Amino acid sequence: MEKLQQLYEGKAKKVFATDDPELFIVDYKDDATALDGLKKGTIMGKGVINNRVTNFLMQKLEKEGVPTHFVKELSDRETLVKKVSIVPLEVIIRNISAGSFAKRYGVEEGIVFDQPTIEFSYKNDELHDPLINTYHALALKLATKEEIETIEKYAFAVNKFLKAFMLENNIDLVDFKLEFGRLSDGTIVLADEISPDTCRFWDHTTHEKLDKDRFRRDLGNVEDAYKEILHRLMGE
Repeated sequence: MEKLQQLYEGKAKKVFATDDPELFIVDYKDDATALDGLKKGTIMGKGVINNRVTNFLMQKLEKEGVPTHFVKELSDRETLVKKVSIVPLEVIIRNISAGSFAKRYGVEEGIVFDQPTIEFSYKNDELHDPLINTYHALALKLATKEEIETIEKYAFAVNKFLKAFMLENNIDLVDFKLEFGRLSDGTIVLADEISPDTCRFWDHTTHEKLDKDRFRRDLGNVEDAYKEILHRLMGE
């Protein structure tokens, strides 16, 4: 598969065209941003870990009936994926209060919910990804009612599997962000990544944070936390 021109560079990844118009190559970077881009830095080895963990989990999710954009891992940092047009909704599932939820509603971190919550953000950097509900998404024609229902169904399925799988590895899945895309025929699939960048992972026993919050909050040992996730999930 030949890697052609770069199509896009985001905060954490670059996307390249290939000689197949329906396939892209994603290249994961070590760059890190937080606080709506105000904080920038580097987490050494993050790109490798996020690429490998994402691909590992997406292959497991495929077996659970959640279609994804994953095709093939090409190298430690590069993965072949199906071409998608991203639905401009960030989907956030929460199992435990933390981060912006705790801040927004004035509650402490660590409250375990009776059932998971779901929320959407409008994926728009200029507007700082504001919270949005289904009615707003329909009014703005970001997705159809059927697409939103499909996205919600898949998001909760991802949560059900991931929560149980993480607990097997002594990790609490606190919350996480997903993105979905449309294939050329309109099929909705899971896209982007599932990694310590996009999930909150806490050690089940000690509640130690094993994710990007260590970078956001200057907690130190950021690289070690990412390596710990790779080790627990993939034994490396």
